[in-house]
Amino acid sequence: MTKSTHYAKPGEVERNWVLIDADGATLGRLATKAAMILRGKNKPQYTPHTDTGDFVVVINADKVQLTGVKADHKFYWRHSGYLGGLKIESYKEAMAKHPERVVEHAIKGMLPKTTLGRKQGMKLKVYAGSEHPHAAQNPTQIDWRA
Repeated sequence: MTKSTHYAKPGEVERNWVLIDADGATLGRLATKAAMILRGKNKPQYTPHTDTGDFVVVINADKVQLTGVKADHKFYWRHSGYLGGLKIESYKEAMAKHPERVVEHAIKGMLPKTTLGRKQGMKLKVYAGSEHPHAAQNPTQIDWRA
């Protein structure tokens, strides 16, 4: 008799809240850790087709860093769909205007490009400062460097 593999059902997944402090963090390394937690890959009951991840709150997004000369060479593009509708914004401009979007863009880029990935991305909360409105959820702070 063989044992069957256990697949997590959507109703039996326990969701926790995780707090990540991005002060002095490297953007890519922080994003991989946050994406792993959002997908639930840090849990033993991880199932690829089910959302088993936790909620992630990232604070101090304005203090995230890039290594080398990437801060001068990184750009964000978007296009309106019309002729000449290309908008280009440098990393430094984006960090000055809306640093939470830079961190959110990096993390969501590491999630699957499916309905499941969009559902997992909705559990991400990013804030530029050290204050966040999720104290009632009692998030556990983790060391992303570990």
